[in-house]
Amino acid sequence: MKILLAVDGSHVTKRMLSYIAAHDELLGSAHEYTLLTVVAPVPGYAMKHLERKTVEDYYLEQAEEVFQPIRSFAEQQGWKIRLVHKPGQAADVIASLAESERVDLVVMGAHGHSSLANVVLGSVATGVLARCKTPVLLIR
Repeated sequence: MKILLAVDGSHVTKRMLSYIAAHDELLGSAHEYTLLTVVAPVPGYAMKHLERKTVEDYYLEQAEEVFQPIRSFAEQQGWKIRLVHKPGQAADVIASLAESERVDLVVMGAHGHSSLANVVLGSVATGVLARCKTPVLLIR
């Protein structure tokens, strides 16, 4: 099964990964994992003054901060992983990648804010649920 793990390096991501590892019967190491982190895009006005390589290096550096601790954790679990980073709005990028890669399941952590907080603050999890045609497993 192809599984997309949306990660951001937060405590919610760590909890989600720990949950998956602790429940090997749920997912386990027999699957193909794509770990996706979404990097905040460099504003358009700044892009005009920066070289493309500089921006790409910045995105890679931001992604590596998230991936570095996760990479060793995944190796300990015996997971086959592929690391992907993309700039953009998180919910849009996650849903788009899930569709284009034809993944079987999207797994992500959820902060567990109330419905009112989601309306006021927005929520990546809510956005993914609204946009994604792929099944989504939210872990709180």
